[in-house]
Amino acid sequence: MAHEVLIATEADLRQAVKLDLAAVETVERAFAALATGEVVMPPILSMELEAANGEVDVKTAYIPGFDGFAIKVSPGFFDNPKLGLPSLNGLMMLFSAKTGLVDALFLDNGYLTDVRTAAAGAVAAKYMAPEIVETAGVIGTGVQARLQIAAAHLVRPFSRVLVWGRDGEKARACAEDIARMLPVTAEAVDDPARLVAESQLVVTTTPAREPVLKVQWLHPGLHVTAMGSDQAGKNEIDPAALGAADLYVCDRVSQCEKLGELRSAVEAGVWSHGTTPELGDVVADKVAGRPSADAVTICDLTGTGAQDTAIATHAFKAIRAAGAGTPFST
Repeated sequence: MAHEVLIATEADLRQAVKLDLAAVETVERAFAALATGEVVMPPILSMELEAANGEVDVKTAYIPGFDGFAIKVSPGFFDNPKLGLPSLNGLMMLFSAKTGLVDALFLDNGYLTDVRTAAAGAVAAKYMAPEIVETAGVIGTGVQARLQIAAAHLVRPFSRVLVWGRDGEKARACAEDIARMLPVTAEAVDDPARLVAESQLVVTTTPAREPVLKVQWLHPGLHVTAMGSDQAGKNEIDPAALGAADLYVCDRVSQCEKLGELRSAVEAGVWSHGTTPELGDVVADKVAGRPSADAVTICDLTGTGAQDTAIATHAFKAIRAAGAGTPFST
């Protein structure tokens, strides 16, 4: 019996799948499922290819209640720009959770990862940021700097954005893009300490290996989402800040211990807390996202296979509804 596989390109997916509340809610469901303990999510398969200046990550998860499960392959070959090629690409394969047959192949070049990563930031902001956010700050100037702010604005409609990056020109370009994307005023600032001081919500989106946010900058009523550290060796947040915060939450503790900000805090000997809650615990109302209005909260996002399954199943429905993609009989 023939089986149909839907093949969708990055162009198909960009047209059908948007960073909107529907995407955020799908990723939110995945985090809630993680809190039940019923999700099957193996550790990330990661290969560092030193000879090629590259790395490959493979993520997956089975979530009860979702029609499918995804396997995502994300290569990063960082000499590619010298060849006129992008450094990051990748694809997602969606399998039926009932039969195990391939339902779809998404040649997204990392687009769906960008959307689900930003959506996870929105989930963190929805449950952990102050109820009223007037100013949001972003440290970093790349694709995620723009998308994280756009996603956070869906759940906390702030009116002002501050941007800081090591390259002032890129920071100004990022601020201009944000001002075009959203009904906000956006400006680049020269001092990250000022950015944090004037913001109620800060997102760090850098590949930094030395902290870009210092513990002494924390102030009452601040929420920080750190999403840049997803490999051993990366570190955006001053390790002491995790212990100084009123609440520190991981997307997945086992990952953050190896790849996220938690790894740096443990290595620095400044983390002595017992059980560390996960974002899913907050979404499932097992842990309060803000202990008080004046609390300082930090959410550490390393990216999970559950998010990939969530966005892939969401994309499958969106592509079919749009009549996009190319069906292929096997």
